[in-house]
Amino acid sequence: MRLLAIETAAEACSAALMIDGAITEQFTLTTNGHSKLILPMIDTLLAEANLQPADLDGLAFGCGPGSFTGVRIATGVIQGIAFALDLPVFPVSNLAAVAQDFFDHNPENLAFVALDARMDEIYWGVYQRNVSGFADLIGKETVLPANAIEFPNLSGVGIGSGWKIYQQELTTHLSHRVIRYESDKLPRARAVARLGYEGFKQGLAVSVEQAMPVYLRDKVAKKESER
Repeated sequence: MRLLAIETAAEACSAALMIDGAITEQFTLTTNGHSKLILPMIDTLLAEANLQPADLDGLAFGCGPGSFTGVRIATGVIQGIAFALDLPVFPVSNLAAVAQDFFDHNPENLAFVALDARMDEIYWGVYQRNVSGFADLIGKETVLPANAIEFPNLSGVGIGSGWKIYQQELTTHLSHRVIRYESDKLPRARAVARLGYEGFKQGLAVSVEQAMPVYLRDKVAKKESER
């Protein structure tokens, strides 16, 4: 299978191409250059593999949660390619992508994923490595203040940008359950490709009309009275 994956919802922009299980990736840190970077990244990956867009079998993208603008960029790019080529799509949670990339490079089996959601909140999800090596969600993903998180009575590693900003609140709330934390972890297209490929294998891909963003939050700014 030839699968193209992209991720633009955090402080990085990345694209990955998976061909029969082997992944190549373009990745760069950026705060607001995603819209200019993502299409050249895709072109580079395809050119290096001697492929045309029409040679692709499927698409995957980081569908959120994350930056509202970033999530819209990834959604728009993937929808455009999918419409043009009539390709199926597998939307991948950005929280799941962070957990998957961690599991792919570390021995621990449980991840407390926290991404900065601004407005004094985090995007939160707890993921466990399953027997096949993929990230399974425990409970549900949510957006909430760091001191209001819900968690299972299990020990794991804290990962994601939320641990840099809200480390004290999170470690205090989780107490002895946190083995350590790594605050520099961001969602990457290589993990989106891994989870996307698994989704395709399980027959869970959707049509482009169903490939929608996930925001978790309904508003992007606080009212004056809430500040």
